[in-house]
Amino acid sequence: MSKVRPLRDISMHSLIMLALLATVPGLVLAQSGNDKIPENAHAKSYGDGWECDRGYREVDKACVAIKVPANAHPTNTSYGRGWECIRGYLEVDEACAAIKVPPNAYLSSSGDSWSCDRGYRRIAEACVDIKVPANAYLANTSFGVGWECDRGYREVDKACVAVNVPKHAYLDFSGDKWKCARGYRAVGEACVAVKVPANAYLTNTSYGSGWECARGYREVDEACVPVIVPENAHINYSGHGWDCNQPYRKRQDGCTLL
Repeated sequence: MSKVRPLRDISMHSLIMLALLATVPGLVLAQSGNDKIPENAHAKSYGDGWECDRGYREVDKACVAIKVPANAHPTNTSYGRGWECIRGYLEVDEACAAIKVPPNAYLSSSGDSWSCDRGYRRIAEACVDIKVPANAYLANTSFGVGWECDRGYREVDKACVAVNVPKHAYLDFSGDKWKCARGYRAVGEACVAVKVPANAYLTNTSYGSGWECARGYREVDEACVPVIVPENAHINYSGHGWDCNQPYRKRQDGCTLL
């Protein structure tokens, strides 16, 4: 006569099996996943799937050994070719070739190119001496002619010629041009005095007449005439016209209630 196992024994057995399965992630992966872990690979530490061991990379769902050429080091990444050339070498046809640094040059900080020393400029694969003309100095740039004119000089046909500063002018911030002093404006190659009419003042602009009417005046034929303010109005924000007081509205030359 067969014996019926108690329900609680069956439940305890199921719990034990589930606990064993939870402690063996490789077993769970093999049972739940369709893909088998290939040689030289292992299950991912998180999520589903697998990844190649260190020194291998995935090719067509298999893990093949990474061949690191001479003068290179492994990158230990799962993407790319798996290696990089060491400093002073450059990848050429799946190999690392030495970078040829010409005289008067040095390896760049990245280690995969070179730059010319100060006082030299790159032409093709060589560093050529920069010829600095009189009244110039070496520039700290890798482009252009490699030199700049001193303050008070400007470049003309690969030479530095003096800037001719007219009377009542001064060198501007760049040092290779000039500006007229306050109260003067440029006319051709000279600075002429700005004629400021009565009831006006000098402006700090390099364009226009060089002056502006004072508040309460407006410009008419290069002169400043008083602004005529009608009844119930006031001088506006610009200072050269008028606006009606509230609640009046402008109508022709006066202010009326609508």
